[in-house]
Parts: sequence; C-alpha cells; structure tokens
Amino acid sequence: MRNGALLDVKDLRMYFPITRGIIVQRRVGEVKAVNGVSFQISKGETLGLVGESGCGKTTLGRAILQLYRPTSGQVFFEGQDLAHISGQQLRRTRRRIQMIFQDPYSSLNPRMTVGSIVGEPLDIHHIARGREKQRRVSELLQLVGLNPYYANRYPHEFSSGQRQRIGIARALAVDPSFVVCDEPVSALDVSIQAQVLNLLQELQERFGLTYLFIAHDLSVVRHISDRVAVMYLGKIVELANRVDLYRNAMHPYTRALLSAVPIPDPAVEGQRRRILLKGDPPSPANPPQACIFHTRCPIAIQVCRELEPPLDNKGASHWVACWRASESASLMPLMGEG
Repeated sequence: MRNGALLDVKDLRMYFPITRGIIVQRRVGEVKAVNGVSFQISKGETLGLVGESGCGKTTLGRAILQLYRPTSGQVFFEGQDLAHISGQQLRRTRRRIQMIFQDPYSSLNPRMTVGSIVGEPLDIHHIARGREKQRRVSELLQLVGLNPYYANRYPHEFSSGQRQRIGIARALAVDPSFVVCDEPVSALDVSIQAQVLNLLQELQERFGLTYLFIAHDLSVVRHISDRVAVMYLGKIVELANRVDLYRNAMHPYTRALLSAVPIPDPAVEGQRRRILLKGDPPSPANPPQACIFHTRCPIAIQVCRELEPPLDNKGASHWVACWRASESASLMPLMGEG
C-alpha cells in the first residue's frame, strides 16, 4: 500500500450472473458492473466518483464495504484485505467503515424511532447501553444539527434533509474512519444540498474522516472532493486532482460530461461548446472490446477498436485510459474555437 493510503483497491471486479430457466436455471452470461477497478484513497482525503447512471458507482461502493462480495480483486483497508475476511472479523472491521445511502426515505426503518435508528449500531457493536446509549444518541443528533428531543419521533415526521442528517448520525455512531457517501444529496432540494455538503466537510475536519463521495453532479463533486475519478461502464477512465481534472480533462468522456455542467455566467456559457455523445451507453452484460468508450467517442481511431488503453499516468498523478488523451483538448474544445 502507498504511504498514507487508508484504502487500496486492486483490480476489483463485481459480476452478476444472468440466468435463464424457471425450474432449472442455467447461467448464460454476466453483468460486469465493476470490471477491474484500482485506486487508493489517503487518510483524510475525499475522492469523488462520477459517471452516468448505471456505470457501476454504487456497486463499487457496496463491493468495497463488502455489502456485495466481490467476484475477484482486493480491498485493503488499514492493511487488511476485506475481500478475504468474513464473520466476526469482518463485523469488527465494519466499525471503521460506514455508508450514507442515497435515498433518505428508504434507508430509514419507518417502524423505528430516530433514537432507535441512531442507537442500533451501538447495540450491534456492543458500544453502549442504557443511559450511556441515550447520551450518545443525543450527542450524535446534536452533532448533525438536530434537536436531541426528536429522538422519540419517527422518520415520516422529518423533511428529506433532516432524514439525511439522521442517516449521517447513524453512520457516525460507531466512530468510523472511512465513509462511502452514495449520492447523499441527489434526492435533496438544491437549497438543502449545500447545507448537507457543508455538514459533511465540517465532520471530516472534526473527526479526520475519509470519504468516497459518489455522485453524478460534477458541480457537487467539485465542491467537496480533493481528487475525482470518472467511471464509465464499470471502469475508471480518468483520475486526477480536482483542479487539474476540471481545467485539463484528457479523456473524451470526461470532456463530454464537463460540457454539460451549467455555468452561471451567461458570457462564458455563450462561448462554450456542448459535446453530444452519439448513441446510448452499451450494456455492461456485453461491453465493447478494446476501448469501452470507442462506440460513442467522437475522436476514436482504429487502435481504439483493437486495443484496450491502460490507465496511464500522464504526469502530476493525472491518470487517463485513452489512446488520444494528449490530443483530446484540441480535438474536443470546450470553449470558443479551441
């Protein structure tokens, strides 16, 4: 593992079987939701993970936490390979890794009070009971900006933003060091999104948390992330420092995504070119050979259809999987005439 790396993911794959038959089922294929992903996250860092819906972002997050057991690959957390442990050993490790789910409505049990929801991890991991548990629950609710007297209320009595705060309090109950944030603001109003993002940043600074922040909104990712990984069809196609990626994106897919991000300045917006990709994303059950993006890429050449590009370091820890990375800016300008 790299010095300072809290999480080290190596060649992670998550395939789901495709079966046919009613009485006797037979395997006829597989959905390659995550297909050979490798990256590292340093302690205290936020890595943003972006891509279109269905590209495998959420599956990757759940495979890291072992909510889905990976088909193959390694997930080293604090030097321990999570993909090859189970039972009590995995349960003990899960105190250090938690998840904030996308939908604040479905992720909370409607039959449980807020106090029970936030306190449940304390019971499961034998952290606190009785008055100590009540004190800890009150402390967690205050930590996320909720009145501790709300502990006896049920989830339906709260707004979506408040429910997401409850989900954050639940994730923090066991003092984790790493949190997977699975699109935690996508279901919230824009006015509430900033409040939740600011809360996540404040908690990170206070407790030294490390985040994998999954989102499809590049403007949100730019606000909170230190580095950004761009995912397409189960693979990471670009990984770079936040500033470098937004100023000098090298992969054609990343440049297409950036061209769709609204810019509030009308003068700048008027100069920008919108990059429209042809067709729909291919099925992860039958991904293209060689470069997975070549079927939609406007600058693809013959080598893109014959050989798979490796994820190479193009300098300053800017990793790109594209045969034409050095030419993409001039061939796909975002502003003016390039």
